[in-house]
Amino acid sequence: MLVTRAPAKINLTLHILGRRADGYHELESLVAFSGGGDLLRLEPGAELTLAVDGPTAAAAGDGADNLVLRAARQLAERVPGLRLGAFRLTKRLPVAAGVGGGSSDAAAALRLLARANNLSPDDPRLLDAARATGSDVPVCLDPRARFMRGAGEEIGERLGL
Repeated sequence: MLVTRAPAKINLTLHILGRRADGYHELESLVAFSGGGDLLRLEPGAELTLAVDGPTAAAAGDGADNLVLRAARQLAERVPGLRLGAFRLTKRLPVAAGVGGGSSDAAAALRLLARANNLSPDDPRLLDAARATGSDVPVCLDPRARFMRGAGEEIGERLGL
């Protein structure tokens, strides 16, 4: 069984510069990650499933629209023969509270699938799958402080905060 945490994403600064033609906001943000958060486990196998428990599980749901499953499907579209498996999400972060819980969960799923399939953390297919899943997912792939710009597609180098 593989395990990783999915920490809360905190915007230490957030400058909204305007709305883009594609409907997204153009922004600049200094992002950091908390010590606490959700916990995601993966038992590698053939079938993709998700079970959710924890204090905020009911609000998160375990249906096909959960970002963990969406991220896994996005990566499977890009990596032929990707080994999937059974995810178990222990949901502690509040849902729809502005702390990027779903995005962090999705990024955690991508990290676990990368480990299960011996993909490098720098494999561009991970970033492609993250971008296709949601605008905050790419910055959560490597949950360390950094600047983020655009609609989340421009991610700066890690900062030593």
